[in-house]
Order: sequence, then structure tokens, then C-alpha cells
Amino acid sequence: MIETIPLFPLGTVLLPGSALSLHIFEARYRQLVVDLAKEVVPDHRFGVIGIKQGWEVGPDNVESMHDIGCSVVLDDIHQLPEGRYDISGTGEHRFRLLQIDTEAAPYLMARVEWLADTEPEQDSERLRDRLAASARAAHERYHSTGLRSEGHEAPPDVGADELAYVLAEDCVLSSEDRQNLLAETDPVARLRMVRKLLLREAELLRELRAVPAPLAEFAQHASEN
Repeated sequence: MIETIPLFPLGTVLLPGSALSLHIFEARYRQLVVDLAKEVVPDHRFGVIGIKQGWEVGPDNVESMHDIGCSVVLDDIHQLPEGRYDISGTGEHRFRLLQIDTEAAPYLMARVEWLADTEPEQDSERLRDRLAASARAAHERYHSTGLRSEGHEAPPDVGADELAYVLAEDCVLSSEDRQNLLAETDPVARLRMVRKLLLREAELLRELRAVPAPLAEFAQHASEN
């Protein structure tokens, strides 16, 4: 299904089900908030798409954006002085960016194709349960390092299709990792991917814990030598 929605390029990658908070100060996006609030934009929905590292977004610079983004449903608007806003929303559906329109509105508009999950080559309830348990174990191992354990709670009981996003959102992953998860439409492959990422990050955190002195001390010694 193809639709046209407002587009908000960001230096981060939003995942379905994730919370989004934005401070809006640029004039064109202040107008977007007004249009969302007044339902000029249907369903209080806009699209967020990640900006590739090292690029700046110009009026026609579509190459600076990733191909896959995530829609957002606006939840709350808080008006601030000087026409600024704090807004919050929730990630909804993935989309593929097809075309940018810079003339229809003060803000960017995009023609997008909604992306559904694809059928895995190998699939069974038993396989999904096994992969989900393995991914949850990797997530627990990540938090058990101690560097990320403060305030940690067990992830909610969600289906295998959504689990990869929930686990990824509860960890610190690079924009590239998050973009790869967002672009993966095979839910079984997505579970394998997030498990691999979490095991990698857990190992990195374990190695950091093994450092015999704080990094600040190394910097101090280096400056003294």
C-alpha cells in the first residue's frame, strides 16, 4: 500500500513500538506540529527516517536518507515559549521511501510504501520459541555485565515478531545496527540478528569491565608522559 505522509529526518533510527520524544524549534516542523494537532495531517501520523552518517539533508538530497523508516503516531504535544514544542509519539509501521516532495507543504512530504513482514524460508512455532528464548538470554547477559544493569527490568511478554525491537530498544546499539534491524522483514532472521548483536555488545561490555583502571586514569597518565 502506498501513501503520502509528512517526513521528519533524524540522526537516529526509530523502531516500531519505541517511544519518541522531540523538541521542535525549526519553523517548518513547528508548522507540522500545528497541522498534526489540527488534523490537517490525517491520523496524527508522520514518518521518521534516519540520516546516513556524514551526510547533511538538503532540499533535494534524498541520498542522505536511508531507504527504510518508521511512522509515528503523535501522543502528546506540549507548547513552549517562542512557538516551540515538545512532542512525544510511538513508532508504528515500517515504510520504504519512494519519493520526496518539497513543494506540497513547508515541511518534507514523502511518498512511501508500507512494509509488512515476509514469510521466513524456515519457520515453525518451535523454532520461533527457541530463538525468542535465546534472544532473551542474550539480552539478560548484556544487562548482567553490571554496566547496564541499573534500573533494568525484564522485557515484556510480546510475540516473536515484535521481540527483536523490544530487546534492541532496551540496549545501546549503533544507528547502523538499528537500521539493519528495521530493514529486516523476516521475523526469524530478525531474532537471529538481535541475538547476535546483543551477544557482541555483552562481550564488549565484559571486556570494559576487565579494564584494570578507569579510562580517565589512562588519559591522565598519557598526558603526563
